[in-house]
Amino acid sequence: MSEPGTESDNLANAQTLGESYAALLGASDWHVDEIPEAAPIEVPPAGVSTTLSHHPTSPPLAEPVNEPTVPPSPIQIVEALLFVGGPPLTADDAAEAIRGLSAEQLRGCIEVLNRVYRAQNRPYAVVHGPTGFVLRVDRRYGAIRERLYGGPREARLNQPALDVLSLVAYRQPVPKSEIDAARGADSGSMLRQLV
Repeated sequence: MSEPGTESDNLANAQTLGESYAALLGASDWHVDEIPEAAPIEVPPAGVSTTLSHHPTSPPLAEPVNEPTVPPSPIQIVEALLFVGGPPLTADDAAEAIRGLSAEQLRGCIEVLNRVYRAQNRPYAVVHGPTGFVLRVDRRYGAIRERLYGGPREARLNQPALDVLSLVAYRQPVPKSEIDAARGADSGSMLRQLV
């Protein structure tokens, strides 16, 4: 595996990839957008409502805002693939979505995304797992995730349940009738509890 390039190399690779992608789509002017500075968040004065409402002079909230028809950059497509979820994103999967994308260019896109996420202090990052890239929530937010989805549950097993578990672990695969014969009692409820 080759060493990842410098930031300027990664940006140059993304620029070249963006230009070739635009050429495939027929766009003439193509460039990799600069990373914008984060604008400060303005806090409304006390007493001002912050709820969403429809202002008579603004377009309705349900209608999409017309945006220029510029094709998405490879970085944006990679980010969208990561946000979709599912199995980890591999270089082969990314190459199917973005024609001509190499594994090195994918790593460059991911490095740019992670740099943007760090600059914007986002609670997530793209990490490389054993089978590909995934978007993960930062460990600092683990407590929030546990509060929302719950953490691992601790289960206490009584002696009959431990007996059944040890028989299953030692003799697997084992039918229920054999467990019943070894214990001298019906094990159906214990098996349901363990499952």
